[in-house]
Amino acid sequence: MKMNNVDFETYFKNYPDENGYFGKYGGSYVDADLKRAMDEISEAYHTICKSRRFIAELRRIRKEFQGRPTPVSYLERLSGSLGNVQLYVKREDLNHSGAHKLNHCMGEALLAKYMGKKKVIAETGAGQHGVALATAAAYFGLECDIYMGAVDIKKQAPNVARMKILGANVVEVTEGLQTLKEAVDAAFAAYAKDYKNSMYCIGSVLGPHPFPLMVRDFQSIVGIEAREQFLEMTGELPDAVVACVGGGSNAAGMFAGFLNDPVDIYGVEPLGRGPKLGDHAASLKYGTEGVMHGFNSIMLKDENGEPAPVYSVASGLDYPSSGPEHAFLRDIGRVKYDVVDDEETIDAFFTLSRLEGIIPAIESAHAVAYGMKLAKKMGKGSVLINLSGRGDKDMDYVIERYGIR
Repeated sequence: MKMNNVDFETYFKNYPDENGYFGKYGGSYVDADLKRAMDEISEAYHTICKSRRFIAELRRIRKEFQGRPTPVSYLERLSGSLGNVQLYVKREDLNHSGAHKLNHCMGEALLAKYMGKKKVIAETGAGQHGVALATAAAYFGLECDIYMGAVDIKKQAPNVARMKILGANVVEVTEGLQTLKEAVDAAFAAYAKDYKNSMYCIGSVLGPHPFPLMVRDFQSIVGIEAREQFLEMTGELPDAVVACVGGGSNAAGMFAGFLNDPVDIYGVEPLGRGPKLGDHAASLKYGTEGVMHGFNSIMLKDENGEPAPVYSVASGLDYPSSGPEHAFLRDIGRVKYDVVDDEETIDAFFTLSRLEGIIPAIESAHAVAYGMKLAKKMGKGSVLINLSGRGDKDMDYVIERYGIR
């Protein structure tokens, strides 16, 4: 399959290029010391990822510790309520620790162990990446520092408790809006001071090269499994694949299984309270090209060209940019990126819970909401949604803010 001179049969060999670019997006915009650290990680990854021992160990971990493969579930009652389109979900909520994040965290921690690092450092928004990295650190016997905005700490108290129980040091970030961007800022600053003994494990397909590549590669298991499972269940491919997009790790992993197939692919961003700057985090919909946190992509900017304040009901999606691969796939037209707002998301949160007995993470509920809208629009066919995480972490917040619907 080809689109705009991009051959998807050889896509993963060519993108990103050796300098970490997906077209004009990506790269490594960091100072000399951090550039040396990134080059060290890149060299180690490109060595270890071809190692039979590393591959065998990662496969064993996925099977025996994570509980992979996660299943694909058919949503019979939800499908029936919407018409003739059949909805399915890839159940990353059943991955150990409750979300897709462990897929790359176990890989990154295994890499850190291989490199002789003593500590892993990360940021987190919704807390799922923090929990996953704390889990990986406990598994491999590594120290773990997790940076989290004060606002998100209050919203995501269950995940904060889980991180602490797992032995992680949760560092509260009180600068700026006290959410995900500020957590990334603080984590980068801490890593710059101790990169010889630690490894920064970025929580999405963003940051300087090689992280967009590494995280996508580790997350591609989601799409690979989902494609095989859907074919086994139905005898054909889905007509559409849907995933939510903040930084974009779950979406990159899901999409990787279908880029070379005649399947429509949709990435769903948070419209939040509406299209006014500061009321949403839909960078691919409303942003422009810019550099932040060491990579070039599409970002939301204020009047001074700096990262704009963003908002989403989902702590894991309130980031003012998106991974460079998503910007590239948008530009060449392979993936369509659209939005749903908070109200649509919360309605989907309760609808999936009531009709199917699955409580989704608020992040994942964005994809469910869009899948429901898409089903009504399509009239026939099938939609496969990546249910990237479970909603245990969100229940107290949803009930407090929205009540029981």
